Amino acid sequence: MNARRTRAMFLKECRHIMRDSRSLIMALILPMFQMLLFGYALNLDVDRIPTLIYDADHSADSRALIERFHGSRFFEIEGFVNSYTEIEKAIDKSKALLGVAIPRDYSQQLNAGNRANVQVLLDGSDSNTASIALSYVEGMLQNYALRVRSDGQERRAGLPLVAPIDVRLRVWYNSTLQSSNYIVPGLIAAMMMVIAALLTSLTVAREWEMGTMEQLLSTPVRAAEIVVGKMLAFFVVGVADTTIAVLVGIFIYGVPFRGNVLVLALSTMIFLSGAFFWGILVSAIARSQLFAFQMGLVTTFLPAFLLSGFLYAIENMPVPIQVITHIVPARYFVTIVRGLFLKGVGLNVLWGEVLFLVAFSGLVFLAAERKMRQKLA
Repeated sequence: MNARRTRAMFLKECRHIMRDSRSLIMALILPMFQMLLFGYALNLDVDRIPTLIYDADHSADSRALIERFHGSRFFEIEGFVNSYTEIEKAIDKSKALLGVAIPRDYSQQLNAGNRANVQVLLDGSDSNTASIALSYVEGMLQNYALRVRSDGQERRAGLPLVAPIDVRLRVWYNSTLQSSNYIVPGLIAAMMMVIAALLTSLTVAREWEMGTMEQLLSTPVRAAEIVVGKMLAFFVVGVADTTIAVLVGIFIYGVPFRGNVLVLALSTMIFLSGAFFWGILVSAIARSQLFAFQMGLVTTFLPAFLLSGFLYAIENMPVPIQVITHIVPARYFVTIVRGLFLKGVGLNVLWGEVLFLVAFSGLVFLAAERKMRQKLA
């Protein structure tokens, strides 16, 4: 491979990219647009749950319980109703997710030291949201029950009730449990895989359709020089896209970055190289832009968003699918980016993921070069 011819190929591709100003602007704006769109739309936080209260007791004790719901950020009391039927209708119309029914004898049973029942009605059509909301309700009611029991014991015997176990919770890496801190780093990885592969696949396929690729193949430039030259030109755009995405994540979403910038830069360059080589391989296989777009979308978008661990935990997937995820490069880059952003780990922990990206980039380059050489022949 000749460095001079590779450089000439690189400069030629740079001029081609700069000449197509609309595609260049779209390539630079698209990461910011997707970060803003997906970052705000993909929110796994379950809070401000629409709640209706049916208070049949109307006592000071029932009002104290209702006040607990008022004071929690997880519940948003939409109103008070006078029957179970009204709660059912609101849940059927998706106006409420949760209904709390306090029976008439709630205060009487509570003051008598008996078990006081409280009914919770929950919309289970969205099982994930419903299970999270149920855990919030159970946790709050358990804490409130312990508080009521402690107050009753103190009133009767003058001795405070001490819990047998003192649980002290400490959350590492994402202490506020904000889903954006988990989603945004993974979104950067998944998004760049798609953008990088589609940029090269569509542009090279366009050259096949316009006939300019045949002119290029008639020159002394070798297949490896074509592949590397094209990759380097789009590599500059990919680095700019990744920089924009990282800055949006840090300064707009406030995601903490605790890792080493150099490790992030190194792993990003390796990952982008593999993604761009994959796009060139797709374009060499599919000469038409439509087929290249379809092939690039199927081989990048779906694996990057569904099989990388970006949205769904790999541990919860069926075993055959878990095996398939091991060949998805976005899976390893998602792990690297999240580790750098949230945990602040380095190559001593992430070396396995980096080595896989190096191997993937090398293998895809060899495949793209071989396919391009067949076209030359």
